[in-house]
Amino acid sequence: MNEALERYRLYLDECGDHVFHDESALALPGHRFLALVGCWFPQGSTYSTFQRALEDLKQRYFPHSPDEPLILHRKELIEGRGRFWRLRNPETRRSFNEDLCKLLDEMNFIIVGVCVDKLKLKQQYPQPFHPYHMGLGFLLQRYCGWLNHFNRQGDLMAESRGAVEDGLLRNAYEHTWQHGDFFHKADFFRRALTSKDAKLKRKSENIAGLQLADLLAHAVRDDTLRENQLLTTDISPFDARLLAIAQGKYNKQLYTGRIEGYGRIMFPK
Repeated sequence: MNEALERYRLYLDECGDHVFHDESALALPGHRFLALVGCWFPQGSTYSTFQRALEDLKQRYFPHSPDEPLILHRKELIEGRGRFWRLRNPETRRSFNEDLCKLLDEMNFIIVGVCVDKLKLKQQYPQPFHPYHMGLGFLLQRYCGWLNHFNRQGDLMAESRGAVEDGLLRNAYEHTWQHGDFFHKADFFRRALTSKDAKLKRKSENIAGLQLADLLAHAVRDDTLRENQLLTTDISPFDARLLAIAQGKYNKQLYTGRIEGYGRIMFPK
């Protein structure tokens, strides 16, 4: 096998709030949950094909200079804001959504979503770990478990969001690399991960995998909450389309096909 195809990369995005508020604030859905959503690709030709196809799609619907790359962002797409103003036309939106979903459905990647219920966490544990550390730990368990099973290695890339958020990610990743977690020793993670540092890139650097993680994060979070009877609002039509694709790409138990606990993780239950 080509050596490049043996390397994988996990692209990470988050949805929600990582701060421990008081319980009255944590009872509000906007503050209660932190979701970390990752999608991993084999590097090499598979990822390059995705990157080129995504750029072609963006250029087709939103013509722009390569010197000023267009960055997909879920909220702006849904609202048709800024450079996505063409999506205010219903026919253009329908056509774009169809082509985007077709592209994603054809690509080879795996999704894992971890949702931390900070209200339950605070109620059940007197001195809980930071929710970001817990969420990233659960995600790395699944990613590294998959890599180790297939005797592969990979790394992690996330969007740089500022000093505080970047520090949380670096600290959580480095702690797992150095010490492991409650379930696995450090060697479990070091066998799978090629670097002791997480890679951070700015949104403006036009990383296709980070744009994909951004598109999926909200939908995967809502899907996880819905499966655990914690969602009281409807999922948007756009997110519902993405979830129809995600069902076939979630990480699964290799022998039973089970998604819960593998591709969708809720903690505490």
